[in-house]
Amino acid sequence: MAVRIGIGGPVGCGKTRLVERLLPICKDAGVSVAVITNDLVTAEDAERVRRSGLIDPDRVLGVESGACPHTAIREDPSVNIEAAEYLESRFSPDLILIESGGDNLAATFSSELVDWWAFVIDVSAGDDIPRKRGLGVLRADLLIVNKIDLAPHVDADLDRIRQDVAAARPDRPSLFTDLRGDRGVRPVFDEIARSALFHRIAG
Repeated sequence: MAVRIGIGGPVGCGKTRLVERLLPICKDAGVSVAVITNDLVTAEDAERVRRSGLIDPDRVLGVESGACPHTAIREDPSVNIEAAEYLESRFSPDLILIESGGDNLAATFSSELVDWWAFVIDVSAGDDIPRKRGLGVLRADLLIVNKIDLAPHVDADLDRIRQDVAAARPDRPSLFTDLRGDRGVRPVFDEIARSALFHRIAG
C-alpha cells in the first residue's frame, strides 16, 4: 500500500514546485511515485506536472474540489481517497503526493487521507505568518518556510521568522528552503524518508 504524503499551504507558496523538485530525487532513490493535485474548478497544477516531463502523465490526477480547498483534504476527503485508490490499483506506487489547493493557514489534512503531511509558507507573504499560529503551521508533521532568498527583497526578518517558528513548533521539525534549485529540496526528501518512507527505502 502506498504511503500518502500531503502537501498544503497558501496560494503561491511553492507547493507545485516542491512536487516537481521531489520527483527526480524519488526516482533516483528507487521510490515509485504518483501525484494528486487539488484545485477549485481547474486541473491547472495537474497539467503543469504532466507537462514537466518528470513523471508519466498517467500517474498524475487532478481533483476539482468545487469548494473551499480544505474541504477535500479534511472535511470530506472521499474524492481524494478515491483518486489515491485508483492510482494504487493501477500503478502500485510506493508514494502518493497529494497537493492541496491553495488555502489559508487553517488548512489541515485528514488522517483518513494521508499518513504524513507538510505545510508550506513563504517569506514573501510576511514575516508574521508563524506568529499567527495557524493550524497548518502548528500541526503539520513538517513546516517548510520557502523562498528564503526573497527575504532581503521584501523586508522580511529571517532571524525573527526562525525564532517564531521555533517557538510555535518546539517539538516538530521545520525547514527553511529555496526551491528554485535542486539542492533546496534534498532536506525535505530526507525528512520524508526518515519519517514516512524509511521502510520503503531500506527495503
